Amino acid sequence: MDLQSVRWFLAVAEQGHVTNAASELRVSQPGLSRAIARLERELGAPLFDRVGRGVALSRYGRVFAEHARRLVAEEEAARRALAQAADPERGEVSLAFLHTQGPSFVPGLIRRYRRDHPGVTFRLSQNNSERLTAMVLDGRADLAITSPPPAGPALTWRPLVTERLELAVPADHRLASRRRARVRDVLDEPFVAFRQGTGLRALTEELFGACGARPRVAFEGEEHSTVRGLVAAGLGVAIVAPPLAGENVPGVRHLLLDDPGGVRTIGLVWAAERTLSPVAEGFRAFVLERGGELRGSAN
Repeated sequence: MDLQSVRWFLAVAEQGHVTNAASELRVSQPGLSRAIARLERELGAPLFDRVGRGVALSRYGRVFAEHARRLVAEEEAARRALAQAADPERGEVSLAFLHTQGPSFVPGLIRRYRRDHPGVTFRLSQNNSERLTAMVLDGRADLAITSPPPAGPALTWRPLVTERLELAVPADHRLASRRRARVRDVLDEPFVAFRQGTGLRALTEELFGACGARPRVAFEGEEHSTVRGLVAAGLGVAIVAPPLAGENVPGVRHLLLDDPGGVRTIGLVWAAERTLSPVAEGFRAFVLERGGELRGSAN
C-alpha cells in the first residue's frame, strides 16, 4: 500500500466525488479511479458506495479512513521531525484553533513568537471544538486552541483565559436597551445556535438545561459572523463570545450574560502521550506563558 493512494483515497472521501477530487489533486479522473480500485483490491473490500452522482464511504471505507488519516499524519510528522531535528529553529508548528480566535489572537501570537524565532513556520487550521480535538488526537495538529476542555485522558488541556459570554439580540429587540440579561429572559424565543460539535453549542444547551429548558433552535451556524448576521436579520437571539474591541456588528446588541455558567475558558490542547517536536514544544511553552496576556490585549 503506497501513501499516495492513501492520500488520494482521503481526498475522494473528503470531496464525495471522484471528479472533484481529481481536479483538486491535479490528476486525471481515470487515473484516480484506477488507484482507488487498486487500493480496494489490495484491501479486499469496497471503500465507497455510489450516492447519486457522487460517492460516500462504505462501512469498510469508514473503518479504513480512521487508519488512513493516522498513516498520513504519521508520515508527515516523521518528515517534520527529521527536518526539525537538524534545526529546531526552522521547523513547522501545526496549530489548529477556533474560528473566533482567528481574527486577532492567533495572528498576534504568531507575530510575537516569530520576532524571536523567525525561522519557525506554521500550518494553520480552523474548525469547531469537536474537530479540533480530533485533529490533535490523530496527529494532524500539534496543538489546538479551543474550548471547552476535552474529555478523557488522551489529551492535556491548560487554560489561557476565561471570558464572559454575551446574549446577542436584534437592535429592535425588547431587551436591546439593557446591558445585562439571563437565559430565563429568552427561554421561549427562537434561537440562532451554533452547530452541534461546537463548544458554544454545548455551553448554550448547558445554560438552558440549568433552567429546565431546551433552546428553540430556529437556525444554525458555525461562525460568529453567520450567527450574528442571522440575529441582525431578526431571526432569533444567540449566545456568543464577546466581539473584539472595536468590532462593529450592525443591527445587533450584545448583553452581558449574567447566568453563573455564562462563561467559557479558552485553552491549549495537546496529545498527552505524543512527544512534541522541539519547535512545537517551544511554541507551546510560549503560549502557556504569554497566551493569556496576549489574548487579553487582543480583546
